Amino acid sequence: MNLNSLKPAKGSIKQRKRVGRGEGSGRGGTSTRGHKGAKSRSGYKSKIGFEGGQMPLQRRVPKFGFNNPNRVEYKGINLDTLQELIERKSLTEITPALLVENGLVQKKDRVKILGRGEFKTGMKVAAHKFSATAQAAIEAAGGSIEAIH
Repeated sequence: MNLNSLKPAKGSIKQRKRVGRGEGSGRGGTSTRGHKGAKSRSGYKSKIGFEGGQMPLQRRVPKFGFNNPNRVEYKGINLDTLQELIERKSLTEITPALLVENGLVQKKDRVKILGRGEFKTGMKVAAHKFSATAQAAIEAAGGSIEAIH
């Protein structure tokens, strides 16, 4: 092995055109940046959403309404979903932690029990809120509700 026979590993050298290295390179002169303007200068960075002076989309689209920062969101779970879970897992009571464990709600979600479907088993159901129909159905089945605050 001699110094004159050394070669770089195959694939380690990328054959790319180096811009701005003289006219003979084929990419000299303006170095693929065109003539004049902000984009041809070094250090150019465009602002997010900038559309070349045209009114940007986020300013063209009309804005209306109000987003209440104090709104309390509830994740709705229907009685038929609860009944299916009870039959599948043979549970004795329903709590938000149990619903999180079974992937029905996220840990930070507030739970509201809604009245769709039948509720056959009389058991204790704990949640943050209940609809009137859900409350009536649970109590009619012989169960009890516990409102968590």
